[in-house]
Parts: sequence; structure tokens; C-alpha cells
Amino acid sequence: MRATVIPGYYDPHPIYGPPADAQRARTPDHGLMEPAKHAPDEPAAEPLTEYVQRATDRVRAFDRRRPLVWDLSFTGFWVTAALIDYTGGGWRYNAHNLDVPGWLLLTMSLGLSAPMLWRRTHPRTVLLVAAPLTFLNAWTGAALQAALLHQLFLLYHITLRPPLRNLWWATGLVTSSTCVSLARYGEGGSAWHQQIGSQVLSVGVVALIAVTVRTRRNYAEAREDRARRLETERDQQLRLAAAAERARIAREMHDIIGHNLSVITGLADGGRYAAAKSPERATQALDAIGTTSRQALDELRRLLDVLRDEEQDDTHVAELNPQPALTDLDQLLDGVRKAGLPVRTTVEGHPTLPEGRQLTLYRVIQEALTNTLKHAGPDATAHIDLSYDTGGAVALTVTDTGRGGPAPALSDGRGLPGMRERTSLYGGTLEAGPRPRPERGWRVHLHLPEEPPQ
Repeated sequence: MRATVIPGYYDPHPIYGPPADAQRARTPDHGLMEPAKHAPDEPAAEPLTEYVQRATDRVRAFDRRRPLVWDLSFTGFWVTAALIDYTGGGWRYNAHNLDVPGWLLLTMSLGLSAPMLWRRTHPRTVLLVAAPLTFLNAWTGAALQAALLHQLFLLYHITLRPPLRNLWWATGLVTSSTCVSLARYGEGGSAWHQQIGSQVLSVGVVALIAVTVRTRRNYAEAREDRARRLETERDQQLRLAAAAERARIAREMHDIIGHNLSVITGLADGGRYAAAKSPERATQALDAIGTTSRQALDELRRLLDVLRDEEQDDTHVAELNPQPALTDLDQLLDGVRKAGLPVRTTVEGHPTLPEGRQLTLYRVIQEALTNTLKHAGPDATAHIDLSYDTGGAVALTVTDTGRGGPAPALSDGRGLPGMRERTSLYGGTLEAGPRPRPERGWRVHLHLPEEPPQ
């Protein structure tokens, strides 16, 4: 698009001067607008409702810590108001009888106001104890305002406490004093309707407020209890997860250290016997010991690197290798054979197992061969029979021709219990024990069922 330039547009006007946009056009930025500068954001004022809520929470927290302070303050205010009503003669404006003795007025004023100290802890007791003074106030015609307010406050606190049926007899007790006053000083049927109606309305409003407060309090307590239970469950789950992780690490450590040390022990014993007659075989045993030791150290490093603090630099994070699988079985068998235990394998089917099941098979084979190295004795042999079925089912049998004997002690919770724990993760079964006679040796049989459909 071509821009049209109006001749003389940028010339200064004889009266008004140059146009405003002309001034901007002549600025060095070639008419580009400068970014608007915003005033720094001021902190938003706190809403009134939040301020009131926080103030209310602080007052309630203080009342929970020191309830006596609030009770004394409220009772002191109540007693002061009753004494002012007595000394100032304010009670005369509502009284039906102005000839009530002063000492009786003072007694009723103090008797209806001082027990308010226990209105929250024993509201029913206070209502029953003050009931004679309430009836005396109605009978004498003094009509002290402290009596009505006293009863309404006690009704409020009675409604807050279960059971709710206490409200019925308390309401009857409150209205009965009004009936006494109407029976003695009433002027007609309209007075009955007005007095009883207003009394029942006041009681209903107070009860409704108390029920609302009670419901909200129960709801808040239920939410706090649920939050505490959720926090407790979370802590329990964390502890269970930590315990499971410790057990997993202990099983891995046992499998790594126990197996490799058994292989090293067998190689060392063989090298010692072969040192005198065949130094070359002793050298081979030492080489195998070094290889097995380095392999054990590598596996331990991989396991311990998992426990490292994750906050270190990425350059120091160790390279993590995968857990052993069935593809590493040949390396395991080579190490066992070098330790002096002949091992034969029979495999049926094709393994199509996930990593978790492969690790379980690997560790069970490793543990079974380790026990054979430890307990089978000299001239023992081992046989591994693996059978894979469609759907992920697998059967494993490891037998040896050693001395056999009773089952090893399970107090350490690592060997056979560790194999059973691994098997139970996939719903499988594991059997371990001496082979039936006349055969000799030990037999470990593992069966993992088909994988459930996803």
C-alpha cells in the first residue's frame, strides 16, 4: 500500500503550531510508540469477610485455650447489668408489682446472673437451680429482664449439647414461668396469646440458631477428623512403602552378596586344592574370583546408586543399569560352573515375560544354586528345568544331587522367604524341600500363573 503525503501538513500552524502527531513523527524513533509504563501493583486489600473470619478464629482459639477468661468476662458483664437495673430502678418499667422488697430484688438479680459462669459446662444444672428464682420472679411480679435473657442463654447452650430432646423439657420449664406471671397478673385472653406467642417465638429463634451452630460445628469437627485420618493413613502408607523398599533392598543385597560370596568361596577352596598339583588351575580359579568379585561390586554399586541423594549435580549421577533378566542367566551359570558345580538346563517354549517376572525367575535360580553351593557338598550336580506356556505362565524346577536334609533355618527372613515373597507378587507358588526317596538332593519348584488380561 502506498502512503499519501499531504503537502504542508507538517508545516507549523500560525496559531496552533505544528500538529501533535507531527511532533511524534519527527522524533528519533520514527513514530514508534513507547511501551506504556504501568504503576507498580499495589497489594490488594483483604476482603472484609476474610478479616472477620481470621479475627473470629483467633478469638475462638483463645477461648479454647483459656475458657475461664471469657466466662468470667461474660458473667461480670451480666452481674453488672443486673445490679445497674436494680440500683437504677429500670426494673420498674416492666414490673407488674412495684412493691417487691429490695432485698428480694437483689437476691433474684444476683441469683439469676452469677450462675451464668457455668452456663457452658453445666447448662441444665444451672437452669434447674435457677428455676425457683425464675418462678419467684414471675409470682412476685418483678418481671426482671435478667430472668428471660438468663433462660434464653441457657436454652441456647442446652441445644448445643446432645441429646436434642433436652430442648423439650427446657422449653416447658421456660414457658411455665410465663404462664405463672400471666395467671397472676394477666389482663385477658389477648395477653395470653401475646406473651406465650412471643415467648415461643423467642425460644424457636434461639433453638434454630443453636441447631445451626451445632450443625456447623459437627461438620467442622468431621472435616478435621477426616483430615487427621487421611494424614494418619498417608503416614502409614509412607511407612509401609519404606518398609517394603527396605525389604526389597535387603533381598537384593542378600541375592547379590550371598550368591557371589558362595561362588568365591567355592573357587577359593578349589584353587587351594589345585595349587600344589596344578598351578594353572589355581591361576584360573584366582581369575574367576577376581571376575566374580568385580561383578558383585558392580551390582552393589548399581543398587546403592539408587539410594543416592537426588539433589546432587547431574554430572555426578551414576549411570543406572537394568536389573538382571533371563538374558543374563548364561553369565550366572558360567560363574556357578567355574565355582565347581556342574549345571544342566532344559528349556521348553519361548520366554515372553515382562521384566518383573524375569527378575523373579533369575533371583529364584540364583538363590537355589547358591544354596546348592553351600549345602550340597562335593560331587553334587544341579539341573534347571524351565517350561514356558502361552499367556505368560511359567514353571521352574531346580534340583541337585547333594546331601539333601532338612529345610534351612528361616529366621533371617532372606533366603526361602525372599523367594516366596517374590513369587507371591505374581500370584505364584513356590515349593522347596528334599527330593523324595530314593533320590537324593534338594528340589525347588516355582509356578507363575498366566498374566491377567489388561
